[in-house]
Amino acid sequence: MSESPHLQISSFRRGVHPDEYKNLTCHLSARELPLPDEVFIALHQHIGAPCEALVAKGDQVKTGQKIADSPAHVTSPIHASITGTVVAVADFPHPLGGKVPMIHIKRDGEEDEWEGLSTPDNWETSSKEDLAKLVREAGIVGLGGAAFPTHVKLTPPSNKPIDHFILNGCECEPFLTCDHRNMLEQTDHILMGMAITMRILGVEQGIVGIEANKADAIAAMEARVKALHLNFKVQPLKVKYPQGAEKMLIDAALGRKVPAGGLPMDVGVVVNNIATALAVYEAVVEGKPLIQRMLTVTGDAIQKPGNLIVRIGTPFQVCVDACGGLKEATSQVFMGGPMMGLVQYDFQVPTLKATSGIVCMESSQLTSMRHYPCIQCGACVSVCPMNLVPTRLSRLAETGKYADCKEWGLFNCIECGSCAFVCPSGIPLVQWIRVGKVKATEQQKKLKAQA
Repeated sequence: MSESPHLQISSFRRGVHPDEYKNLTCHLSARELPLPDEVFIALHQHIGAPCEALVAKGDQVKTGQKIADSPAHVTSPIHASITGTVVAVADFPHPLGGKVPMIHIKRDGEEDEWEGLSTPDNWETSSKEDLAKLVREAGIVGLGGAAFPTHVKLTPPSNKPIDHFILNGCECEPFLTCDHRNMLEQTDHILMGMAITMRILGVEQGIVGIEANKADAIAAMEARVKALHLNFKVQPLKVKYPQGAEKMLIDAALGRKVPAGGLPMDVGVVVNNIATALAVYEAVVEGKPLIQRMLTVTGDAIQKPGNLIVRIGTPFQVCVDACGGLKEATSQVFMGGPMMGLVQYDFQVPTLKATSGIVCMESSQLTSMRHYPCIQCGACVSVCPMNLVPTRLSRLAETGKYADCKEWGLFNCIECGSCAFVCPSGIPLVQWIRVGKVKATEQQKKLKAQA
């Protein structure tokens, strides 16, 4: 897939250009999987406080029924994705590693019995507060991967005025195409979700940012924006990784620089993913909480790659089997993509709200796991979109100098993986930076406890 020569495109400084494999699935319409026999719904699958179960073993639940919640502000309720019986509330393997509390539900019968949300007669005349509460009750989080509770983004503090909303259609991970397919297949619903979101925020300036390798999606969005008389701008963006990171997208679309340690709201912007806007529409107009999403199952180790609409909590194995299963030469499996995704070791782990893809790769596509001493070439520095020195951060983390890590901007790293991608020595830079973040946070908590 290449950029259209007729598009006026913008971008940010630095970044990398990984090879693309979107042509495996970008032309394939989404298939809705049959209802799974069972689901494992994690109680913590979003940024913020984990939820507590509202159901117990033996309870009957309906699709869409709220089954977990928390009184915390930064959290998101969780809903049953199938109609059935709660088999257990216990610890099960999680895609992020280890075992965490989940609600295990087995399906009863062949049909869904829904418990939907109460929706307004007309969202255009509903109060912003009521719409924001509905978004919260629907359990919507950022579906681009971060899983930040959407209602929190849509209710910024009064001292952070918002003047622009950006809808993120970049999808810069080299294998994933579910956002692309959503833009083609759910165009009107996504744009209506964007309009609802902008009403909640009280902003009139809206931008749809799409990488220029999705010329058909750009054309579809532009046509429907015009037909629906929406005051949105569709902005083509250069094909470059990590174009879809919030700070990079804001820079490319508006030329605004989010300060180090800051948030998009600090420069008057809120950014949401394409799939998040679709979920907002489905909640506010159709009364559907977030119980399913589209994801891409792809890679050269998958027999029949595709885009699937999957109920939250469906085991990875079910998704992989629906795409013909794995080839014998499979070497590595990621949740997400190879740039920012996480390697998986167990196909019984469930899909989460933030599972945008399952990428299965043969060894021929993977770089050597061996690494060598840093040669001080500066390649990692030249591509870092956050203007950090990844090799220094990695070395400080590896040697346990976590206070120094913080001084060198450890927590400004967005973990995009660009540094590791270009490192000629094969040093796992971003992995060491992640370790540094965990250890630095632990160290900070200990110091606070001792104070």
